[in-house]
Amino acid sequence: MSEHGKRYLNASKTFSRDQVYGLEEAINLVKQTATAKFNETIEMHFRLGIDPRHSDQQVRSTVLMPAGLGRTVRVLVFAEGEEARAAEAAGADIVADDELINRIQNENWMDFDAALATPNMMKKVGRVARILGPRGLMPNPKAGTVVAADDLSRAVNELKAGRVEFRNDKTGNLHVPIGKANFEAEKLLDNARALISAVEAQKPAGVKGIYIKRVVVTATMGPGIRIDTSNMLK
Repeated sequence: MSEHGKRYLNASKTFSRDQVYGLEEAINLVKQTATAKFNETIEMHFRLGIDPRHSDQQVRSTVLMPAGLGRTVRVLVFAEGEEARAAEAAGADIVADDELINRIQNENWMDFDAALATPNMMKKVGRVARILGPRGLMPNPKAGTVVAADDLSRAVNELKAGRVEFRNDKTGNLHVPIGKANFEAEKLLDNARALISAVEAQKPAGVKGIYIKRVVVTATMGPGIRIDTSNMLK
């Protein structure tokens, strides 16, 4: 049996896989399961009662994590001309023009963690949508990542502070980081509550029945701990 297998099984013994836990207890338990030699990421996974085949049942938005994510975020802004200078002044790590768009298109260059674009650049950015989209890096007005030049400073600062975009996958699930294993439990709890509130606020009007069916919190190398969805914010 591999080291990973032993660690996973030992972590599983600290809680019941068949039980649901209150949010605070689940956060404390997941910290106990994070026993890898690196600082594991803590994630929340949502199973939603949506039909992702329907355009009116997509769940996509952003949430600003109050405690941040415990990592450095390299922000790229697609802009040119005066807007490029505004992006530099706003603190963007990279300002992307035609040349960099070509690098993304031809070389799959992806040395950044988050992307913004000014409205004037979106036609050009569309050339690399198929590359950026699957990685969650395609700027989108609904996600608040297509912004006017005079709003770039706020948007860049929020991304660096821990603003996270979330969107459902093809199976109707969400997978969102909420911090690192070395975070204090209270900070993870603050981020988890912010995320839950943001997901609840995005319930599509066309959803029938239960919207949030199942929520699990897990460390990178650990098992999933189920959260009581009937009482998540209390």
